[in-house]
Amino acid sequence: MYDKYLQYPDSVEASWRAFFQGFDFGIESGGSVEEAFGSATGTEIPQKVLNEFKVIKLIDGYRTRGHLFTKTNPVRERRKYAPTLALENFGLSEVDLQTEFEAGSILGLGKNTLAEIVKHLEAIYCDSIGIEYMYIRNPDEIKWIQDWLNKNDNHANFSADQKKHLLGKLNQALSFETFLHSKYVGQKRFSIEGVDALIPGLDSLMENGAEKGIEQFVVGMAHRGRLNVLTNIFGKAPEKIFSEFDSKEYDEAELFDGDVKYHMGWTSFRETDGGKKVRMDLAPNPSHLETVNAVVGGIARAKIDNQLGGDEKKILPILIHGDAAIAGQGVVYEFIQMAQLEGYRTGGTIHVVANNQVGFTTNYLDARSSTYCTDVGKVTLSPVLHVNADDVEAVCHAFSFALDFRMKFGRDVFIDVLGYRKYGHNEGDEPRFTQPQLYKAISKHENPRDLYGKKLFKDGVIDEGYIKKIEVAYKEDLENDLEASRKKDKTVITEILADDWDGYTLGKKEDILTKMDTTFPQKKLDVLAEGITKLPKDKKFIRKIERIIADRNTRYTEGNNLDWAMGELLAYATLMEEGFNVRMTGQDVERGTFSHRHATIKTDDDAEEINLHNNLDVDGHMYIYNSLLSEYAVVGFDYGYAMATPKTLTIWEAQFGDFSNGAQIMLDQYISAAESKWKTQNGLVMLLPHGYEGQGSEHSSARMERYLQLCSRDNMIMADVTTPANFFHLLRRQMKWNFRKPLVVFTPKSLLRHPKVVSTKEELATGHFQETIDDTQVNKKKVTSLVFCTGKFYYDLIERREENGRDDVAIVRIEQLFPLPVEQLKEIIKSYPKAKEYVWAQEEPRNMGALSFMLMNFDFVKLRMASRRVYSSPAAGSSTRSKARHKKVIDSVFDATLE
Repeated sequence: MYDKYLQYPDSVEASWRAFFQGFDFGIESGGSVEEAFGSATGTEIPQKVLNEFKVIKLIDGYRTRGHLFTKTNPVRERRKYAPTLALENFGLSEVDLQTEFEAGSILGLGKNTLAEIVKHLEAIYCDSIGIEYMYIRNPDEIKWIQDWLNKNDNHANFSADQKKHLLGKLNQALSFETFLHSKYVGQKRFSIEGVDALIPGLDSLMENGAEKGIEQFVVGMAHRGRLNVLTNIFGKAPEKIFSEFDSKEYDEAELFDGDVKYHMGWTSFRETDGGKKVRMDLAPNPSHLETVNAVVGGIARAKIDNQLGGDEKKILPILIHGDAAIAGQGVVYEFIQMAQLEGYRTGGTIHVVANNQVGFTTNYLDARSSTYCTDVGKVTLSPVLHVNADDVEAVCHAFSFALDFRMKFGRDVFIDVLGYRKYGHNEGDEPRFTQPQLYKAISKHENPRDLYGKKLFKDGVIDEGYIKKIEVAYKEDLENDLEASRKKDKTVITEILADDWDGYTLGKKEDILTKMDTTFPQKKLDVLAEGITKLPKDKKFIRKIERIIADRNTRYTEGNNLDWAMGELLAYATLMEEGFNVRMTGQDVERGTFSHRHATIKTDDDAEEINLHNNLDVDGHMYIYNSLLSEYAVVGFDYGYAMATPKTLTIWEAQFGDFSNGAQIMLDQYISAAESKWKTQNGLVMLLPHGYEGQGSEHSSARMERYLQLCSRDNMIMADVTTPANFFHLLRRQMKWNFRKPLVVFTPKSLLRHPKVVSTKEELATGHFQETIDDTQVNKKKVTSLVFCTGKFYYDLIERREENGRDDVAIVRIEQLFPLPVEQLKEIIKSYPKAKEYVWAQEEPRNMGALSFMLMNFDFVKLRMASRRVYSSPAAGSSTRSKARHKKVIDSVFDATLE
């Protein structure tokens, strides 16, 4: 009962809890425990009973703090912590060592001597594996962990053949690196040496995982050891890696740029020793080390939703971190906060840290304030294991624990594999400049393969020449691969996730600008509209939501003036009717930041969530989730989701467009460049509310200029549409193509309810996406000033034109900014024979918005620029000042002398 009280006190009956609190107070105050108990209970407590309590305290001390006193550092002395686990600190002494205690039953030992209890505690908690878990709040998880650790005293029990297999994988890890070191002197490879045990550890994880029913593994890792993992875990032919070292051209399209070899992704299929066939995906990873975390999560979730019938136990995400990166980069925290959220959970990720004890040149004492690099794992109450990288059996044992825990509880686990980095940050770097003492120790330290080989030789598992024999055989295979690679002129890159993308091509500008059939039968549209504009009659809703949904029905059936929300929601419904799924996440997307969407509706009495789209009789499904307050990790997750499922319209919506800058690394490293670097396609849609409505500097601009600057060579689509129908067709076009490109849409705020921003059901049913919209309200023969603009600013300009009665000004909307529809624009210009001036009008400052992009790309006529002046902030904080600036821009559009 006392042991239970120490772990979760609230589970103990109140009077007993008070009794144990009295005992603890006596222990911690340093006074006489006997006196404390005596005064508390009015009875004298036998010394034997008191000593049992002390032993339980000792056991609890090992469970809680044993990880601080382990043998986990192969090349450094561990830091000293106090108080230690010495018997004296628990009111015991060596005199008690031969005394038998009932407390031994807690460890599964039964009644046993204190000496034996301590021996087992040292083996379980203070050998090559340290474990942190006592902060976990679930008693079932704690009990399971303790039972697991007590088996064989938390030590592996491998057969002779299994030990030889581990030695073989260590040999592959080391020999691959030494081969590259001799053949490609000074070239970067980010050697795994020092944490070689990752290779047998990952191998055992995948073998054991397959036996437990896992069918797919999705792995994310940065550079350290990546080439080794590709070769010795994923089975990428060394021949291909050698070709990359030799810098041969890719046998691919001319415009494919490629990437350095230690960033590339890979997909392979493996048959395990047990005859199970599993799929393994290694996601591509840029130099922004932890960016891949969320991408891997998204890939795994997409497979769970779309391939595995929702079964999280059939897939395992694995993330391999660096110690400096996991402690230093905020996206790690963002990502692990997703672990148990409905929209993002994947059934638990196994996090492995390749702990080199140093960043590029930075000592760990300068790299974090926390004791361990893995302390972020405690945020989600995940167990954390620290393991000596020189002890390969302990590493594999830790991986086995992680797998079992994850499969049992569907939660994250962290494994800190504590080793070293044999060379500098890369093989051309000199680490002794900044770490002289550490690298003096490393230079004298024997490699893990030879250390383990000596142990196996001593135990009689292998003979004296065994290591040399397997090393020679492996390196002969590498020599053959090297010779084969040098007979070829080019190397071929394999697309990752290739089998999910059968039938898809790499779209070019001409494909994007070719009219796509996005029509939808009106009768079917009527049925879908009815389904999403009628609330269930047996549910109770607040009156305001009843009015909103009823108004949608009236707009469709009687008024035929569909607003932005109806255009958007009908786009989703029609795609679902055609068999596509829809996934949308972001902050407050279920209702919509501006209260326009209401895709998820809650009942008034019990807050039951109703999604009218999922009540439709269609093949597709809508997944819509309010996200955590994150941009970076959430965009990364949904990018990964879209990467793995081209048949799902995957959308991330920013709360305000400018908040997308919190995900800038994802934009730079993946969204804009992935197709060029890695030949991967992705159809992620980003909806960024944008427009100057006096909401201040941080709620006006999605920083259109930054996105346009990232555009080139048909890498993505930029749109700023002005009608519900055009938005409807834009979203449908995104899925009807036989290729996928990221789509960024600068969506409106005030236009969501603007009386002129409406479309008819016929425009949805029979229309198509319009890259440009010409002015149909003017007599073209009278027009002398031809104004081009985009987005919400159009409605401000036509309002002024109507006020001033100007029939000599035409206003043309550019709805797709990239790829710019040049030929359409030239045709429009030709249709205005008397035009004397051509104006680019924007509400953003001159150094922002699309202006610079237009100067570079809209070069077939001389454009006059009408915009705000140059500013460092996107907009004024004062609404009065903002309105004044806005008026000046509009004035200058109609009068060139006012610029």
